[in-house]
Amino acid sequence: MDGPNKRRRLSPVGDDSASLPSASDSEPENKTAPAQPSHVDSDGDTRPSQHIPIVSRIKAKQRTTTKPDGHLEPAPESLPSAIHSSLDEANPTFATLGVDPWLIASLSRLAIKQPTRIQSASIPEILAGRDCIGGSRTGSGKTVAFTVPILQQWARDPSGIFAVVLTPTRELALQIYEQISAIGARQGVKVCLVTGGADMRNQALELSRRPHIVIATPGRLADHVENSGEETIKGLHRVKYLIMDESDRLLATGKGSMLPHIETCLSALPPSANRQTCLFTATVTPEIRALKSQPQPPNKPPLFITEIDTDSLAIPPTLRQTYQLVNVVHKEKYLHILLLTPANLEKSTIIFCNRTTTANLLEYMLRILDHRVTALHSALEHSLRVSNLARFRARAARILVATDVAARGLDIPDVGLVINYDLPRNPDDYIHRVGRTARAGRKGTCISLVGQRDVELVKGIEARVGREMEAYAEEKVSVEGRVVREALNVVGDAKREALLAIEEGRDVQGRRGRKMVKRGKT
Repeated sequence: MDGPNKRRRLSPVGDDSASLPSASDSEPENKTAPAQPSHVDSDGDTRPSQHIPIVSRIKAKQRTTTKPDGHLEPAPESLPSAIHSSLDEANPTFATLGVDPWLIASLSRLAIKQPTRIQSASIPEILAGRDCIGGSRTGSGKTVAFTVPILQQWARDPSGIFAVVLTPTRELALQIYEQISAIGARQGVKVCLVTGGADMRNQALELSRRPHIVIATPGRLADHVENSGEETIKGLHRVKYLIMDESDRLLATGKGSMLPHIETCLSALPPSANRQTCLFTATVTPEIRALKSQPQPPNKPPLFITEIDTDSLAIPPTLRQTYQLVNVVHKEKYLHILLLTPANLEKSTIIFCNRTTTANLLEYMLRILDHRVTALHSALEHSLRVSNLARFRARAARILVATDVAARGLDIPDVGLVINYDLPRNPDDYIHRVGRTARAGRKGTCISLVGQRDVELVKGIEARVGREMEAYAEEKVSVEGRVVREALNVVGDAKREALLAIEEGRDVQGRRGRKMVKRGKT
């Protein structure tokens, strides 16, 4: 029989509970009988128990390394290769970039612990007061690259409207709003969202209260500058920072150009000599490169320009680029089958179209075919755009049918498949579209539906990204055969039913309502 002094159960299988002191361990009943070690050799020496096989339900801790600022970082080799390639090894921590401790702690709470290359290049230069043009591939952390210096300088000298961030779409503006609010939450930063679709009076009241940072689309901010009165926009006259995110789209010329709205916005801001201007994009266009030759005011430091991986890694290295040859008459049938193949059936998917009418039709048709689908395009009301995107993020809908309003900046990590139902006319738009998948080192697939007249577009895209597409193939799956056997009649009937519902003014759930109305300024 065991004596009373045997208080602890020895654990030869390395049970974690044996290594933890208990209340009885701290107060032994017999002072001459010390607590037994977890593993004692025959010669009386204590041996570490790690040499004995361990069976435990507790996950092993991730191997970490200690950095100069005292933070524990994951070992570099444990990170996905795509993330590791974008991290800057020369400046491995935010502390070495001159970032204040409160910001480092805030970023750490959001699991942002090591700067990427674009952040390492841009943050010190913006803190030094230089204007900046930053080019880096999608998903490389450009938002943090301009948010950190803005918040750091604001915290040292809080004032009215400290910064204005212009972005081309409402959804990207909302995402930036949420990210800046999260990073600056502990310091009480006030962020104002000014986009189309929301009530202008409420926005005007919020602007008049002098928020610290304004996130806006050019059309709606220009509307306030022209119509909301001097009392509302007075705070814009003392802005210290102007950020143009996705600046290639903001500064593009031609049909749908935002330049007139941007000029109106700039008329309410201080002249360039009295503010810092930073442009960020994944695709550096000729319009942006032309800014390099613009003369700098004499009292300002020289313009800082950095392009990181914009050519060599225009698309994520973990992305599989494929094409599927289709007969344009049966394009919808191919789409339906590709969504149902074993490899794609469970993937969160974005389908890109060139027109809102096409996106609307596909949403109706795919819903009739029992796909969990939602849509995002400019013909939808603002509340629907927000709620539909939220449904897709939460995976209540597996498929998002969208135009290029969803192609820029949106960070939805779980997207596993992008389908180009219509090939974009501009290869740069292709880069932004496929950048919605294969983010942060994850794998992703892009399938482009290629018709008889799309061959030149494919060649242009391949020349731009530096990689050729491969024909889509899936083991034990014949897409063409399944189209003939399973889709011709079923999809044809669903398309006719969808067209009838749209013509009758019914919504995607079959309820009668008003037809979609194209909205004005964004």
